Amino acid sequence: MKPYLITEPALRRLELTITRRLDGLLQGEHLGLVPGPGSEPAETRPYQVGDDVRRMDWNVTARTNEPHVRDLVADRELEIWALLDATASMDFGTAAMEKRELALSALAAIGFLTQRTGNRIGTHMLHGGGVRTLPARTGRPHLMAVLQAAFALPRTPPGVAEPLLGVAAEQLGRVVRRRGLMVVVSDFLDAPETWELPLRKLTARHQVLAVEVLDPRELTLPDVGILTLIDPETGRRREVSTSSARLRRRYAEAAAGQRDAIAQAMRRAGATHLRLRTDRDWVRDLVKHVMRQRRLAALAASPAFPAGVTGSGSTGSGLMGSGAAGPSPTGPNAGGPNAGGPNAAGPVRGGPPEGGDAA
Repeated sequence: MKPYLITEPALRRLELTITRRLDGLLQGEHLGLVPGPGSEPAETRPYQVGDDVRRMDWNVTARTNEPHVRDLVADRELEIWALLDATASMDFGTAAMEKRELALSALAAIGFLTQRTGNRIGTHMLHGGGVRTLPARTGRPHLMAVLQAAFALPRTPPGVAEPLLGVAAEQLGRVVRRRGLMVVVSDFLDAPETWELPLRKLTARHQVLAVEVLDPRELTLPDVGILTLIDPETGRRREVSTSSARLRRRYAEAAAGQRDAIAQAMRRAGATHLRLRTDRDWVRDLVKHVMRQRRLAALAASPAFPAGVTGSGSTGSGLMGSGAAGPSPTGPNAGGPNAGGPNAAGPVRGGPPEGGDAA
């Protein structure tokens, strides 16, 4: 009872925050992928013997002096699957919240604002014990059960082997048969070559939104003297003298290179990229992303837009723009870096040098 008593009030507060600030923004109608009986108007065409006269388009008929009927597109509920990274590197945070909490908030925002329109949501939860799958279902009780399960995931002790993000993405692609929206929430600190191809396979069949969560200490080191760092995945400790300006500069450069490599891998995979930070208003960043994707979708639908660019697809939620990866956030955090360590030449999981929390 104790975990439930702790979880339920936290989820209710989160739901209140989301519905107050985002209600009416993300949800929207989405068209089915196949023609069929429905209420959504589609294209008009000349009348043929046997057509239902109730679908006669009298406006077009009057303009052309030829009978026309309007086809209908069937509404289909959207199936949403979320891959939630709850590995040890997500148990890190030096600002308003841990990355793990921010990932749960992003999952809750998508869930609360889509379940009321009859959409189905399922989850793949990646943690130290492996991958836990909750099937896609509709309704608020199911969503609350999903969030409670994510909230209650145990933290992984240092040194415990964890499955890679790419492996979990491959499993998700095999489990989900129906086309829909895939949301991958992670810090993406595994080497990009381990998850880029599985992500690309997902985008070949589904729309994919990659939500990258990061902490400011994964971007720069503060000048606080001797800092003891712990890798949450291996338990290794390292003492670093942060008073060295050269070390702080090399750390920031390595972190910037790592985050740029992550952004490029997402772009090549064709996923829409949303970056959230633990020291920023994540709701505001989510709103900016939605508005940017809606503008891109409107441009894609314009006749003057370059050929070969598609629209927003079937979600209609504004979370996704074109089928290709959306632009990274603008401003000082654009192409933002992540942890690489003072001598890092490539991706390192966990944040500061050796990855991990400051003792």
